[in-house]
Amino acid sequence: MAITEHKQAPRILVAGCGKLGGAIAETLSQEAEVFGLRRNPARIPQGVHALGADLLERKQVEAILPESLDIVIYCLTPSSYDEEGYRNAYVRGLENLVAALGSQRLTRLFFVSSSSVYSQNDDSWVDETSPTDPARFSGQMVLAGEQTALNSGHPATAIRFSGIYGPTRQQFLEAVMNGRMDPASPAPFSNRIHEADAVAAVCHLVNRALAGEPLDPCYLASDCEPVRLDEVVAWVREQVPCAAPEPDARKGGRAGSKRCSNKRLLESGFRFRYPDFREGYREMIAQQK
Repeated sequence: MAITEHKQAPRILVAGCGKLGGAIAETLSQEAEVFGLRRNPARIPQGVHALGADLLERKQVEAILPESLDIVIYCLTPSSYDEEGYRNAYVRGLENLVAALGSQRLTRLFFVSSSSVYSQNDDSWVDETSPTDPARFSGQMVLAGEQTALNSGHPATAIRFSGIYGPTRQQFLEAVMNGRMDPASPAPFSNRIHEADAVAAVCHLVNRALAGEPLDPCYLASDCEPVRLDEVVAWVREQVPCAAPEPDARKGGRAGSKRCSNKRLLESGFRFRYPDFREGYREMIAQQK
């Protein structure tokens, strides 16, 4: 990732330095001054300025927030998977951070969102202009977080990721190999993005923002091939020995059935390292062998 020419090293805050946020911060730190914020600062990657604060405690955030920030990337995951946990992660934490920024004027605020904001279940294509009417509280809180970012008073962009997978997220691959996944056929469409491409997509959009190039308020970040879940399972079984499906193996997905279009992201100049599931899972399987 190459930060484009800037008067001085850009100052970037990654709020939420977990698995994805930490990888984003570490990548950006190669050519920018990056601050990582999380409750446990000892777990922030080397090369990133570690900031310890609870985003639900506004005074804590105000006390440690750096000045003269160019970019803020908000990348939280819930600490509990109930409605309160999602509201705290995606709405209240962001509200506190925006308040703590005060009079700072950002070049861009990025909100890491999710394709869970879509409720379509009819195999249709969805893009950034498609209706968002999530039935579950999880998607509702993510969508509320997007609106909080877009109404923050700062130029803002939401990045809606589909299911992230990769070397640090092997749950699906392990489930197939261990016989815990046996979807019906035809199964719902599934959408995914390799974690390396997820990191690269954020860095790509940050780079565009720092270069003064126009950005849309929303990008859907998913690889180039939506595919039915049973087809993915069948392909994995052809590549590697797998246990026979267990009687109580999972039969389907949990996210409806839709096909995510990445056309806007591609038109921005982004290119995928792993454009489809085969490229990503083939490498993961080879590493296991």
